[in-house]
Amino acid sequence: MIVGTAGHIDHGKTTLTRALTGVHTDRLKEEQARGISIELGYAYLPLADGTVLGVIDVPGHEKFIRTMASGVTGIDFALLVVAADDGIMPQTHEHLAILQLLGVTHGAVALTKIDRADSARVAQVEADIEALLAGTPLAGSPIFPTAANRDSDAGVAALLAHLTQVARSLPQRDERRLFRLGVDRVFTLSGQGTIVTGTALAGRAQVGDMLQLAPGGAPARVRSIHAQNRAAETGMAGQRLALNLAGIDRERIERGNWIVAPELAQCSERLDVELTLLPDAGVQLKAWSPLHVHLGAAHQLARAVMLDGETLSPGQTGRVQLVFEAPMHGVPGDRFVVRNAQATQTVGGGMVLDPFGPARKRRSPARLAWLDALAAFVAHGDYAALLAQSPLGLRESLLVRLSLLPANALALPPDTRRIALRGDDALLLAPAALLALQERVLAALAVFHARAPDEAGPELWRLKRIVDAEMEDALWSHLVEGLLAQGGILARGASLHLPTHSVELTSQEQAMAEPLLAALEQGRADPPWTRDLARDFGLAEDETRRLLRKLAKAGQISQVVHDLFYHQAALAGLAQLVRELARKAEEDAGLPAGNGAVGAATFRDASGLGRKRAIQVLEFFDRVGYTRRVGNGHLLRPQALWSYTAALPDS
Repeated sequence: MIVGTAGHIDHGKTTLTRALTGVHTDRLKEEQARGISIELGYAYLPLADGTVLGVIDVPGHEKFIRTMASGVTGIDFALLVVAADDGIMPQTHEHLAILQLLGVTHGAVALTKIDRADSARVAQVEADIEALLAGTPLAGSPIFPTAANRDSDAGVAALLAHLTQVARSLPQRDERRLFRLGVDRVFTLSGQGTIVTGTALAGRAQVGDMLQLAPGGAPARVRSIHAQNRAAETGMAGQRLALNLAGIDRERIERGNWIVAPELAQCSERLDVELTLLPDAGVQLKAWSPLHVHLGAAHQLARAVMLDGETLSPGQTGRVQLVFEAPMHGVPGDRFVVRNAQATQTVGGGMVLDPFGPARKRRSPARLAWLDALAAFVAHGDYAALLAQSPLGLRESLLVRLSLLPANALALPPDTRRIALRGDDALLLAPAALLALQERVLAALAVFHARAPDEAGPELWRLKRIVDAEMEDALWSHLVEGLLAQGGILARGASLHLPTHSVELTSQEQAMAEPLLAALEQGRADPPWTRDLARDFGLAEDETRRLLRKLAKAGQISQVVHDLFYHQAALAGLAQLVRELARKAEEDAGLPAGNGAVGAATFRDASGLGRKRAIQVLEFFDRVGYTRRVGNGHLLRPQALWSYTAALPDS
């Protein structure tokens, strides 16, 4: 268990810590000379059951509130210290407010220096403390009168017995979560290298693990661990840890950074939060009001952007986007404290909802609904709420970052659709969302047919732009494959259309078209030009061109370049050839699927076409969305579809 002290300067926090643990936490010469705590102090006491009680001693001076806030982040238990002679003082109020804002709900009160006050004064201060705590999460906390400067003090013994009992009753932390540690100290030791210390807020780390610095993303290997001041192979949530890191320089790490599992390393300059201003905050927030934000041991200046309403007044709670100048690490549920623009007063605090806030459309109905879903997720672990507000699917990697759980531990609804993406990621989709997207596809095709009745239908990726350009390619391919399998839509060449739609030719046009189609099919990969077809069949060139374009709109042929049309059987064979060349490029280079690029020269040699024609065909495949141009090569689109299966005829 980690205990964090709190209270006004010179109320005896350090003396009490020493009486409880035997450790004097004021280690700096300046602290010892001035008799006040400046930095966080750490003390550890082995208990009879083999566990270790850790105490974080925080400074009480108002100038060191940042240090205090970082010290009590992640603690299990608060020890509020009030001196009997002074009674409740300004930092007593401020420290108690910070404990509330950071979500600390378990604690006790040490009433120190009772040897400096008479019994009436002690009784009065006890009553004042009870009144102060009333209405807070610490209401009803036991009060232990102490005189810790004595060699033997019954109050200290009673307090230690209470802390020991609480430590034994704490529930076990969920060690399935991914590892996070907020760095509150970093230094080097001769012969050992870089050491970081902090409280582990989630998960577990083992010697040999590869972790990352956040922000920054620099990798680091855990060389050794001290947990609760003891050498260990594993450190876990709820413990004070010292990690010896290899592969990263001391200069890259500073107080306020985080050491995290690689899946959690992504950071953002915008955090969407739920923010509460204290009743005595003395400030009213409006658009772009400056605030000093303390999250873990990190401290940054941020600008507040209202997400609901135009202002936030003292005593009110609202949703706000905090915009930072540099990336900030956070996860949903993280607690933070804010101070005023001058950093002289704690004015409020709250909880992170979305650590990846958008720069645009912050207040859209869809965005606010997503924040509602995140609030439900933080409160109840409601995955269904997140999926319901993800009409285009939710990336599994994002859900891992939001939940801190590895992918194999996500408690998803059993009917969740999982669509594989590149890079071991996946898109998660609620069945209702999939049905809604299918309806959008059918509706978009109906509108297209109404506006262009003489066209067979849009190409695959043109239709995607009509339906939703921001949709993941894999989701789009999954949608279309499903609709094709169900017969909800049909394909003709590169075009998609509803089963009820067709492009009709007149009997005269049909009679003219049959020999043209036969000639194009016979031309295979090198079909005749429009002028040659007109000459061979005794037709006017303009009339031939018009008919060929109508056949192209009907999906029976495709126009590769001006006045050059290909039969769909030949294009199907060329499309298959591109697929085979892409796979061979992957095998030859040892690349993952989908990364084999087909160059013009390779395609030219394999197809027997000239260089110019090979380039024209590849550019056609780019245009209709079968491939995409990357540098000098052409990559097959993920799950690329081609409706014709005829092979390229022998030359």
